[in-house]
Amino acid sequence: MRTDTQQIVRLEDYRPSDFLIDRVELDVKLHPTETKVVATVAMRPNPEGRPDAPLVLDGDELNLKAVALNGRPLSTDEFEVSPQSLTIAQAPRQPFTLTIETEINPTANTKLMGLYRSSGNYCTQCEAEGFRRITYFLDRPDIMAVYTTRIEADREDAPVLLGNGNPVESGTVDGSDRHFAVWHDPHPKPSYLFALVGGRLGRVSKTFTTMSGRAVDLAIYVEPGKESRADYALDALERSMRWDEKVFGREYDLDVFNIVAVSDFNMGAMENKGLNIFNDKYVLASPETATDMDYAHIEAIIAHEYFHNWTGNRVTCRDWFQLCLKEGLTVFRDQEFSSDERSRPVHRIAEVKTLRARQFLEDSSPLAHPVRPTQYREINNFYTATVYEKGAEIVRMLKTIIGEADFRRGMDLYFERCDGTAATVEDFLGAFADVTGRDLSHFARWYEQSGTPRVTVKGHHDPDAKTFRLDFEQGTPPTPGQPKKDAMAIPVALGLVAQDGTLANTACERLDSRGVFLFDKLTDSITFTDVTSRPVPSLFRGFSAPVKLSLDLPNEELLVLLRHDTDAFNRWQAAQTMAMRLLTALAKGIHADDRDIDALAGALCSFMARDALDDPAFAALVVTLPSEADVAQEIGQDVDPDAIHRARSQMRHRIGRSCAEPLQRFYDTLSDSGPYSPDAASAGRRSLRNACLDLLAAADPGTGEALAVRQLESASNMTDRLASLSVLTTLPGSVREEAIARFGDRYRNEPLVLDKWFTLQAAIPEDGTLERVTGLMQHPAFSISNPNRVRSLIGSFAMLNQVQFNRADGAGYRFLASIVLRVDELNPQLAARLLTAFSTWRMMESTRRSQAEQALRSIAQKPNLSRDVGDIVSRSLEEEQTK
Repeated sequence: MRTDTQQIVRLEDYRPSDFLIDRVELDVKLHPTETKVVATVAMRPNPEGRPDAPLVLDGDELNLKAVALNGRPLSTDEFEVSPQSLTIAQAPRQPFTLTIETEINPTANTKLMGLYRSSGNYCTQCEAEGFRRITYFLDRPDIMAVYTTRIEADREDAPVLLGNGNPVESGTVDGSDRHFAVWHDPHPKPSYLFALVGGRLGRVSKTFTTMSGRAVDLAIYVEPGKESRADYALDALERSMRWDEKVFGREYDLDVFNIVAVSDFNMGAMENKGLNIFNDKYVLASPETATDMDYAHIEAIIAHEYFHNWTGNRVTCRDWFQLCLKEGLTVFRDQEFSSDERSRPVHRIAEVKTLRARQFLEDSSPLAHPVRPTQYREINNFYTATVYEKGAEIVRMLKTIIGEADFRRGMDLYFERCDGTAATVEDFLGAFADVTGRDLSHFARWYEQSGTPRVTVKGHHDPDAKTFRLDFEQGTPPTPGQPKKDAMAIPVALGLVAQDGTLANTACERLDSRGVFLFDKLTDSITFTDVTSRPVPSLFRGFSAPVKLSLDLPNEELLVLLRHDTDAFNRWQAAQTMAMRLLTALAKGIHADDRDIDALAGALCSFMARDALDDPAFAALVVTLPSEADVAQEIGQDVDPDAIHRARSQMRHRIGRSCAEPLQRFYDTLSDSGPYSPDAASAGRRSLRNACLDLLAAADPGTGEALAVRQLESASNMTDRLASLSVLTTLPGSVREEAIARFGDRYRNEPLVLDKWFTLQAAIPEDGTLERVTGLMQHPAFSISNPNRVRSLIGSFAMLNQVQFNRADGAGYRFLASIVLRVDELNPQLAARLLTAFSTWRMMESTRRSQAEQALRSIAQKPNLSRDVGDIVSRSLEEEQTK
């Protein structure tokens, strides 16, 4: 395998830059193929750097036109240049100014990093290392400077010109058809936060008044004609700003805050200072084109990128190993915001479902890594669930351990100390250690150790002594590079539920006032007193730590928790645990006791009758079985996706049939009425109604098909329309095919809706789906160069379709391998993300495992792989560290 430079970057090798940058003045003359960039950079030697070091600036596919030092043009024998670097061996040892002129081709930039064009508009993406595709620079996060950017373009080509910071000047260039705008950002920032936009854009706006009384102009720029679809995003931005002031005391610090929605984007969004650039799927929404989930994602991602203004921008990361410091912390903040805006228990369950589906899987794969990695080959590949979701869980555990008041005090101290700096995990934890007087070095292992800890708990009741003892044991499986693991500091929020459903009134001196026990040894025990009868333990309430729990409760006690636990998360978890036991037994060919299936079905029916209308969104989660991917992860080895699919289909049929009467009743009761609203209560009612429709169709395909067709024809919103089409995709036949065709024709001019259409078809778990996917690649709306289209069709097939992607004949694997190689030539980041679908290959049974390995090796043998793909494929094929 030959790839681009595969140099390994190690945390232990970090050293400060030999030079610093104080100010950057950029003059960017936009042109579709010949954009000229003049960067005037005020630099000085770093007192902490090497005294005789050369100045080495990063580049990536750059075309240098000229370079000058203190205004004097340099001759070619005074520097060395390549598309990847610019080196001045004899750089001054006092402050100096370097002026660099480069020329770039935005239209040809299919990598979507640096400056590129999307639907005719100019935009940038500079995280992690995209600024070096604009000009030669010290492109690292600990180099923070004040930026002034002058943008010039043909007025017809780009009437809107936006940059970081505040607008300071605009006008016409010498009476020509060209115009310019100057933007100044007074806050020092690293180059990855640089942004500019130029193009033909519509605008929605409003004024926000901060808690200190300053007026801030808020604006969202979208494709002309779609302005009304940005109203919800603008409202979410305003609510995010107000929430951050109230909960964290953080006020916005510029005169304007702009968001631009683009249709070609590798990520969800980017928090560039004062100028956030978004994938348009996380901005545009209307009842006709967006689902309730779309609205919730828009709200969360708008909040996430805004919250980065303090946790990421004002305080940034010293190096890319500290990525979790901005991303994990900001995910925690956006999760808290969404929990306050919506149902906290429902949102918590959704967070955990995502964590288990993505991060737990990552932890058990060849791609496992610590939340703060110790080394990387390609930093783009570490924007992972481990960094984001597990990073957020670490912050949540810290808050659980020290309490809400001390957590807020620690955050205030962190902002006070680190504002305007590039910080580390140690800086973050140090603020909380100083506030509380705690030694957090043990807790810091969460950042250092990869893998998901497994906590085994056994309960012992002594009726004579009236005590109940819980024995705890923890262990973390070996992961790549870390064969042996130390004990973790695990907060266990717990309670005891009596068999009759009352909360047991007991005492335990090891619990704090909030019912939290800090389990920080390999083994430990806690004892409750005054326990007259054996209780049911309710452990890790609210999912207080990202661990796998082994607690062998009988099904009868799980049903006690489902009926009576005051912790909503553990009520849901009880149903999931019982369902998972039955599903794994069926998938392994082990006879599942019909009485247990009937007991679960009966409990779900009772739950629906008693509690469903109190919180319909929660009820929808309770009656939804674990996914096929969840079951595969639970089995863990020699996985047969076909057997899992059959087991889950059988369970859905049994539960749907047993609960047919309440399912039909709730489906009818919750029928759509009144104008659409994306609020949590309305979304919850739709969620439960559509969960009922899914189970009714599983119980009786004929009835389900009729209901789904009727709902598809009468639905007044995309949520119900898409849910009915989703049900129809599970029911083969002409009705399904006609419905799919009509939907595609109806929305042929709506790319984001067609993405949903692609996804539904790619996920059909039937023979012929691979051929359907290859056929859809010829659809006029599909483009191999657009990340949203590729993710919706190819990514959905590989990530969601457990049966057809993991075909025993290897056709799914070979298909994805061919697509990865094709996309790698255009967009390495996108190709590498697709390749992570192979992360489960070692879990499969031997035939599939062999086929997957062959596909991976076919990629590895391809010459000239990008660093992104070369890194993923090499780690995927590395020998297991557990041997």
